[in-house]
Amino acid sequence: MRFSFRTKLMLSYLLLLVLMSLAIYLHLDRSLQESIIGSLRDNLASQARITALMAGRELHAPKTDAPRLAAETGRSLTARVTIIAPDGEVIGDSQVSADKLGDLENHLGRPEVHDALKTGQGTAIRYSATLRTDMLYMAVPFTSSEIRGGIIRLALPLSAVQSAMAGMHTTLGISLLAAFFMALVFSDILSRLTTRPLRHIAAIAGEIGRGNFQRRLPAEWHDELGDLARIMNDMAGRLEDELTSLSAERNRLDAILAGMGEGLMVTDADGDITLVNPAFRRLFGVHEEVVGRPLSHISRHPALHRSYRTVRENGRELQEEIVIQAGGEKSLATHWVPLGEGGNIKGMVAVFHDISDLKRLEKVRKDFVANVSHELRTPVTVIKGYAETLLDGVLAGDPERAARFVEIILSHSGRLTSLITDLLSLSEMESTDFALQLQPVPLEGTVRRACTLLEGKAAGKNIALQIPAGELPCVLADQGRLEQVLINLVDNAIKYTPAGGSVAVSVSDEGELVRVSVRDTGPGIPAESIPRLFERFYRVDAGRSREEGGTGLGLAIVKHIVLLHGGTVRVENNPDGPGATFSFTLKKGGTPAG
Repeated sequence: MRFSFRTKLMLSYLLLLVLMSLAIYLHLDRSLQESIIGSLRDNLASQARITALMAGRELHAPKTDAPRLAAETGRSLTARVTIIAPDGEVIGDSQVSADKLGDLENHLGRPEVHDALKTGQGTAIRYSATLRTDMLYMAVPFTSSEIRGGIIRLALPLSAVQSAMAGMHTTLGISLLAAFFMALVFSDILSRLTTRPLRHIAAIAGEIGRGNFQRRLPAEWHDELGDLARIMNDMAGRLEDELTSLSAERNRLDAILAGMGEGLMVTDADGDITLVNPAFRRLFGVHEEVVGRPLSHISRHPALHRSYRTVRENGRELQEEIVIQAGGEKSLATHWVPLGEGGNIKGMVAVFHDISDLKRLEKVRKDFVANVSHELRTPVTVIKGYAETLLDGVLAGDPERAARFVEIILSHSGRLTSLITDLLSLSEMESTDFALQLQPVPLEGTVRRACTLLEGKAAGKNIALQIPAGELPCVLADQGRLEQVLINLVDNAIKYTPAGGSVAVSVSDEGELVRVSVRDTGPGIPAESIPRLFERFYRVDAGRSREEGGTGLGLAIVKHIVLLHGGTVRVENNPDGPGATFSFTLKKGGTPAG
């Protein structure tokens, strides 16, 4: 059972009152009883001495005078008067007739008689078998002309005292009961007044405990409650400052974790996750709540669990690269750090850095270096070989053969020049300082100029070169770079279209964009080559491409220029005939300047 502080306080007041009342009651009961009996004893002693004086003067014939004197004195004193001879025989009793005195016991052994003979006064309280009640006895010696060493004993029943004590008990009980009820009322009032500040403190402390640190306790009390209020106000202020600081730190931490590109995971000593950041969720494709769950429930990648077990067993940092399958193959650089000291691991922190792009770029770089080396080695080797042959005397001895060698050297040097030009063009566009000169450009004139430059090459293979008729829209583009895209696409189409075929340039409207397409009637493109077609140095038919004088960079340049314009590029085989269609989109432009 739970009692409030007010109830406990009121009960303590009542308990104290009950204990005090009980002590007072017992003290008064004993004191009053002793006082009444003492007063009766003193009065009875005075009466006994007076009676002894009377007996000394009037007892001339003990057998006849003693019963008379006892009866007369008893009536006057309202007490039992007993006259006892020196040998203990009762010779007179106010409550026993003279003829029955012989039936009474010898009183020489009574305590009060014995004390009276010894000290001159004896008193006792005991139950009287004759009268069947408690009696107060007082005995004193007397001497008469006929008796020496006789005893006068007065006895007073204590029933009157007991009646008086009973009345006093009733009065005292009623008084104490009234005092109890009055104390109950006053203790209730006092406990309310005493606990009112405590209730106020408890209410405000509850609000502070629920997070309302703006509340303050009144400190006008000049006692321990005032000290408590000031301490709690100071504590609330410090808590508010600490929580504000912690909240700011938590917000900063959340912002840092949210802004980290690396995935972060923290576990406890049991391997349950206590913290992850958004980058970790993205890396591992986790969307549900993971805090409080073991690592094995979040990811089942063997390399991840192997690293975790290694750090847990060794208790040392670990840095390694792992490969996981999460929405595709990903390469991660991981850094594991155990939390704790002296081999007592209390948790673990792991940082995951996605290096998939770095790995891919490294592969691209290696492929690029290998491809450039290969593409440069072929013309350089040819030029070197023919130049050495010419130096050996062919130039003077066989002019026709020498001329053919020079033509071959010229052709390969031209191929080498084209390769270097394309590489420089790509490098220029990838530099941070490169910027397109965007302006409204009429498509009609640009398409015509590009096709005009390639008309001779198309006519040499008897290829029909078709351009769109009618008025074409303007696009927002760099004039020179747009012509470069069109020339590359049309030139590729002419290269791979057999004699007698056709190459068609078309333009279509796609809302805010314009799509430009170049369609040929060549052999088409194998499906497995389409995703890689715009990679640098990628060739569907490497031997034929080199025979045609291609560098393997034309489509890569096309894609780069289109992306810089904010467009897209794609290729697909023609569904209704042979050949393929290359297309790209550009934003519509306004009216061209001038």
